[in-house]
Amino acid sequence: MNIDFVNHPDLTKIIQNAFIEDIKDGDHTTLATITSNYQVTARCLIKDHGVLAGVEYAKKVFHFIDETLHVEVLLQDGDIVHYGDVPFYVHGNAASILQAERIVLNGMQRMSGIATQTHQMAELIKDLPCKLLDTRKTTPCVRLLEKWAVKIGGGMNHRMGLYDLIMIKDNHIDYCGGILEALRRTKQYLLNKNLNLKIEVETRNLEEVKLAVDSGIPDIIMLDNMTTEMMYEAVSIINRKCLVEASGNITKQNLREKALTGVDFISSGALTHSFKSLDISLKIIK
Repeated sequence: MNIDFVNHPDLTKIIQNAFIEDIKDGDHTTLATITSNYQVTARCLIKDHGVLAGVEYAKKVFHFIDETLHVEVLLQDGDIVHYGDVPFYVHGNAASILQAERIVLNGMQRMSGIATQTHQMAELIKDLPCKLLDTRKTTPCVRLLEKWAVKIGGGMNHRMGLYDLIMIKDNHIDYCGGILEALRRTKQYLLNKNLNLKIEVETRNLEEVKLAVDSGIPDIIMLDNMTTEMMYEAVSIINRKCLVEASGNITKQNLREKALTGVDFISSGALTHSFKSLDISLKIIK
């Protein structure tokens, strides 16, 4: 999945909503204390170590509030950063910089935390053909930023939402009365709607794996919460007839073991729901 994050229309909506949430009828503290045309330089300072993410996002935020602000970039998204590093300086109107500050930092700190966690996990399997995927376990309304951070950290983006991939999960299967009926209904739905979407189906045991493979319908079979031994057998049953994804209780400790089973992808919700934000500040220096 190739996404133009910088020019994505949802990015403007995210930034716009962030300013509405934070400022509403005015930044009264800044209006009360700062001269309207006061010009300053502010420095972004890293106070942690990890993978930098959110520089391009920060530029978008600054230019959304004030097109005259000048961002002098020293470090790029994806760079390894350490305490004391300066990713960028921003020059211009003090009021504009102060109003953008928290929105910039909230995004950068979280994006850098996700990118760092993703990088750490992706490095564990970088010599294997298996790719690390994100999930839909993201913060409501800022999914674009979090999936952007995964990509910066070296992971791959799975579906963006319910609209761009069919994923038949356990609840769908149980509601339909079985995996074959769920697959049959899905195939017919896509034909009726003239939709060209890939089909992924979740399997919980080897019997479901066999049924899914024999149906010839899914493009991807997910192995959900299976033991490593079961995964080896499932991969053998599938025998390259479709792609294979492993999911469920994936940790840094077992990631490589799971990847060695021969699956094509491993998805982990932890990339976007169990990260530690990086400590980053923005200070006016003159």
